[in-house]
Amino acid sequence: MTQQSLQPTTSAPDAGEGTRVPAGRSWLDRYFHISKRESTVAREVRGGVTTFMAMAYILLLNPLILSGKDAAGDTLAQKALITATAFAAALTTLLMGFFGKVPLALAAGLSVSGVLASQVAPQMTWPQAMGMCVMYGVVIMLLVVTGLREMIMNAIPLALKHAITMGIGLFIALIGFYKAGFVQQGEATPVTLGPAGTLTGWPVLLFAVTLLAIFMLQARGVPGAILIGIVGGTVLAVVLNGLGAIDPKQWAGGAPELDGSAVSMPDFSIFGNVEFGGWGEVGAMTVGMIVFTLVLAGFFDAMATIIGVGTEAKLADDKGRMPGLSKALFIDGAGGAIGGVSGASGQTVFVESATGVGEGARTGLSSVVTGLFFAACLFFTPLTAIVPGEVAAAALVVIGAMMMMNARHVDWADRATAIPVFLTVVIMPFTYSITAGVAAGVISYVAIRTAQGKAREIGVFMWALTVIFLVFFALAPIESWMGVR
Repeated sequence: MTQQSLQPTTSAPDAGEGTRVPAGRSWLDRYFHISKRESTVAREVRGGVTTFMAMAYILLLNPLILSGKDAAGDTLAQKALITATAFAAALTTLLMGFFGKVPLALAAGLSVSGVLASQVAPQMTWPQAMGMCVMYGVVIMLLVVTGLREMIMNAIPLALKHAITMGIGLFIALIGFYKAGFVQQGEATPVTLGPAGTLTGWPVLLFAVTLLAIFMLQARGVPGAILIGIVGGTVLAVVLNGLGAIDPKQWAGGAPELDGSAVSMPDFSIFGNVEFGGWGEVGAMTVGMIVFTLVLAGFFDAMATIIGVGTEAKLADDKGRMPGLSKALFIDGAGGAIGGVSGASGQTVFVESATGVGEGARTGLSSVVTGLFFAACLFFTPLTAIVPGEVAAAALVVIGAMMMMNARHVDWADRATAIPVFLTVVIMPFTYSITAGVAAGVISYVAIRTAQGKAREIGVFMWALTVIFLVFFALAPIESWMGVR
C-alpha cells in the first residue's frame, strides 16, 4: 500500500488448527514450510483471500491517480491502466510467494503513483515517466544487493521517516479531495470548497457518503472496510444513474454503467511502452532528482512494513531478522522495474498483508493465493471501470488519514524534532511536491541539530542529503549561473 501504520490485528488463528497437517506429507507443505510454521493450507488460502479483499481497491485508485495528462497532453487508457495494475500486482505478489516464501502482497504504491502523476508526467511523456520508474527500481535492487538499503534506513532519523509517511498521506488525501470535486481551485483563493465555496452535484455527495461509510466501518473494525465502502458507493451510483437522477455530464470520468460484457480480454497496450532518454529540456540534474524522489517515495515504508508484518506473523525475532528478508527486499525493489515496464508505476509491499496474517497466514502460499486473485481480475476490467472516480477518491482520503496516524510516534514537545516533522508534512501538499517536503525536513533537521551543537551526531549520510537538497532548491539559479537557461 500503500504506505501507512501497521495496525494490530484482532483475529488470531485457532491454536489447534495447525496440528492437523502432518509435517512433510506434501510437496506444498515442504516447499512453503507450512507445518514448520504451524499453519495449514486452509489458513493460507483464507489469509490470501482476506489480503486480496483488503487491498483490491488499488485496482480502482491507481488508474484514478495515473489518469492525468503528460507534458505532451497524452493520457493513458483507463482499461489499459486497470490491466497494468492487476498484472503488476499479480506478478510481484506471486514472486514474493514462490521465492520470498513470506505472506506479503505487493501492488502499485500510491506514493510512487502520486509522484509520477504530479511531478514526473507533467515534465515528460508517460513512457519516459515509466522509464524513471524502472530506473528507481534498479537503484533499490542495487541498494539491497550492496547492503546500503539497511544502512540508509538506519541513518534517517525515525521522526523524519514518520514525517515522510504523514506528508505523503496528506498529499494523497489532497488528490482525493480534488479528484472528487470537494476541493477546487478558487478565483480569489488558492483553493475553495467546491467550485465556488459550496458543494454541488450528486457525485460529490456520493464521495462524502462513501467517505463517511468507510470511516464508520473502520471504526467498528470491519475487515475490508475500504472495499466494502467502494462497492456500496458504486451500487448507489449505478442505481441513481439508472433512475436518471444524475445528469451524466456531472460524472468526471463518465456515467457508472456497464458497457457490454462484464468479461473481456486484458488490454496490454501500454505494456513495455518505456523510454530512456530524450528528456529534452528537463536536464540531467532534474532527472536525477526525479529518480531520487521515486526512491524516497518507495523506500521508507517497505522495510518497516516487511518487518512489521513478519513480526505479526511470528517470523521475525526481536531484532527484526526473519527468513527470506533479503529476498523480500529484493523483490520489493524489483517491483519498481516491473511496475514501470507494465505501465502501472512502482510496486511495493502493502501493509494490508497484515489482514491475511491475522487470519492465520504464515507462508508464501498466502501470497500465491492473493496473486492468483489479482491475475483473475485481468479478465474483469469492465466491472472495475464502472466505479465512479468520485467514489474511488474517497479511499484516497481514507488512506491519507491512516498514514497520518504516524503522528502518535512523534515527540511534539521536542522542537528539534517537531519543526522538521512539521515542515516535511505541510510542505508536501502545500507545494504539491513530495521532494520539497522531504528536502525541507532534512535541511531543517540538520540546521537545528547544528545550532544545538550536535553536528557530530548527524551522520555523514544526512549531511550528504542536505547538500543534495540545497542544490535541489537552488537548481534554477545554479542552471542560470552556468548558462543552462
